[in-house]
Amino acid sequence: MSLSDSPGNGQSRTRLRVRNLCRSFGARQVVSDLSFDVATGEIFGLLGPNGAGKSTTMMMITGLLSADSGSVLLNGVPVTSDAVSVRQQLGFVPQDLAIYSELSAEENLRFFGRLYRIPADQLGSRITEALEFVGLAERRRDEAGTFSGGMKRRLNFAAAILHRPALLILDEPTVGVDPQSRSHLLECIRRLQESGTSVIYASHYMEEVQAICSRAAIVDHGRMLVCGTIPELLSAIPAEISVRIKGGPMGGVSADLGAAEQIQGGDTIYSLKLNSGETTTQLNNELRNLLGTAHDEQREVVSIRTLEPNLERLFLSLTGVSLRD
Repeated sequence: MSLSDSPGNGQSRTRLRVRNLCRSFGARQVVSDLSFDVATGEIFGLLGPNGAGKSTTMMMITGLLSADSGSVLLNGVPVTSDAVSVRQQLGFVPQDLAIYSELSAEENLRFFGRLYRIPADQLGSRITEALEFVGLAERRRDEAGTFSGGMKRRLNFAAAILHRPALLILDEPTVGVDPQSRSHLLECIRRLQESGTSVIYASHYMEEVQAICSRAAIVDHGRMLVCGTIPELLSAIPAEISVRIKGGPMGGVSADLGAAEQIQGGDTIYSLKLNSGETTTQLNNELRNLLGTAHDEQREVVSIRTLEPNLERLFLSLTGVSLRD
């Protein structure tokens, strides 16, 4: 797909500006005072548990849902339900597939291309470019209903970029797809970013967000919990070594060496954390002292596990570990 004439090129640095968005459904406040920016050519991660307000936020950004208060500006222009020219700069890949199974891949894109008002003399080439971009050119005349889950996701993606949007909003774009399709979709997103397209990436796959996003926000109960670059977010999570010792707490371990937790079965887990301002040498010394005590007391070391800082640990520390439906 030719991306040299993407609408992202040559625009101002701030592509999207969201300020103080609020939305309630009845007595329930779903989004409360949410603010963030997305720069031109930036992949911005939007994270949160089920029911956190992510989908409502994305629908307000696209103009599909009105906000009770607050504003959404795309390239400095308000996004409202009647601002057709502004909303034509948006691409949206919903979590639920938005394609027609009885139509071929080409017919699906032709339908969406007409909705986007792509000129008739350009539509054919746009369809070919989009299908080649997502790796479906050879299946263009096959019905979408015969596609695998990953292929349907890629066709859904092609429909969202057919009109070369300035801002692409992705809601769980890789859920339920095979590893090859996931890898291809992530590469497509990187290529769009390189062309200047801005991306909002909502996903529960934290490793994907950590790999492709420059910044991310975590929301819960409609409120922003944290927002920053990936290194900034990871700096809030200490490196940790978890050591499981057979039996109860060891008498020779000082209270400040590591938090001890007795688990089911009677074993004890010692958590050694590398806190801000400490060096890995200090953590290694703590581990050496703990293992030395286990040796002196003739205690069996069941396991040693290293926990590196990552978004999943930060996410769980902020939103909790209980299930959300």
